[in-house]
Amino acid sequence: MDELRPEHFEEDAVEDEVSDAAIDADVIDRLAAYGHETEPEPEAVVLGPTAESLEPTEEYAVEDHGSGPTDPTPSLVTVEEQPAAGQRLFGRRLSRQKQRTADGRKEKRSKKLVGLKIGASQIAAAHVVNNGAPELVDVFREPIEPGLVVSGELRDPDALGDALKRFFELHKLPKRGVRLGVSNNRIGVRIFEIEGVSDPVQLENAIRFRAEEVLPIPLDQAVLDYVVLDEQVREDGTQWRRILLVVAYREVVDRYLQACRRAGIELVGIDLEAFALLRSLEPPTDREVAQGALVGVAIGYDRTTMAVSTGRHCEFARVLDWGGWSLNVAIARELNRAPSEVEAIKRQLSFAHTTDVDGLTPEELAKARGAIERGLAAFARELVSSLQFYQAQPGALGIGEIVLTGGTAHMDGLPEAVGRLVGVSVRLGDPFRRVRVGRNVTDEDHTGSVAVAIGLGIED
Repeated sequence: MDELRPEHFEEDAVEDEVSDAAIDADVIDRLAAYGHETEPEPEAVVLGPTAESLEPTEEYAVEDHGSGPTDPTPSLVTVEEQPAAGQRLFGRRLSRQKQRTADGRKEKRSKKLVGLKIGASQIAAAHVVNNGAPELVDVFREPIEPGLVVSGELRDPDALGDALKRFFELHKLPKRGVRLGVSNNRIGVRIFEIEGVSDPVQLENAIRFRAEEVLPIPLDQAVLDYVVLDEQVREDGTQWRRILLVVAYREVVDRYLQACRRAGIELVGIDLEAFALLRSLEPPTDREVAQGALVGVAIGYDRTTMAVSTGRHCEFARVLDWGGWSLNVAIARELNRAPSEVEAIKRQLSFAHTTDVDGLTPEELAKARGAIERGLAAFARELVSSLQFYQAQPGALGIGEIVLTGGTAHMDGLPEAVGRLVGVSVRLGDPFRRVRVGRNVTDEDHTGSVAVAIGLGIED
């Protein structure tokens, strides 16, 4: 495969995904941002202190899809090209004090959680005990009915509820203490600064005001939450805070809540899969500027979740409409077959070298290999476009490394091929390294398929 560097990419802007929708927020937990120590009260799903005070609607956090970079020529800024540490806004050591609820009580950490990821092709759940180092007690995954979840949006809550009920009962998973992951193009993240506000109530009002300015979602159709990433008092006594705001359409989340209620599942939280992805890859840590940002990329069935972390927090998140199914479609088009018929062919192909594939002539094999190479090149263009958009933000770090996970990431030679295409160090992530593995858990060939579920169960 010819090397395709970032400077060869054509402009690939990422458009805003905005449409009318709604969401019921009566059981939305405070979004647990990467490294943010919070937990709701036991046996109840609660709104975070933010949501309670942002009248008249409760709200929640999501990812904003602004336009991608308009200049196709700049390549990604790597670590070596960054200014000195003293010139950076980010990367400072953050306070590790416990967060407090609205009435001043310290929020506790969940000791036992079931991380639940619902994808387009499977349900995955990880039972994690957070007592010191997190321990993975059990992890399960099963196929899901095709078409039930498309691009992160649930089409039939009742059917999913019945499937979840069977899944939890079959594997004897606890239905209490479950944290659900969500991820789609109508969930967005924004970071901004607020100065001169010290009172907590006034801060929440100021955040709501800023949210109305920067978000494309009408607040009466959304749930939102925020996390204070950094704060300090300037020399003149002015309070300064850096805020991570997440917003989601009500309808997107409400359908999942409806399915969980039908299954008898009691949620203690709803989290962005981007945050869970980062938790599955490494614990919160103070990364040096010289290390650059960590980019987590989970390649799913029909979409890819990417998240950029500078150590303790997710600084940028985006969902790409590309997944393992995209390769099926590319192969099927070349071989004049249905995408569902070429899964076995895809599993035998390699990005590293030519392999024999049962039932294919040499000509057909060459077409199939060319199809997946072109498909991966399209993915690399989207990935670079998103990372360039991140690097256009004030204080953005250089890209230190990209860590791939998800079932498709285990295709032979795929991580190395992505590295050649993007021009950045790429490796395959192992979520089992983040946890103590219980005796009931057996290693799987495709551990990436359960990475987000494990991250949802971890409480850092």
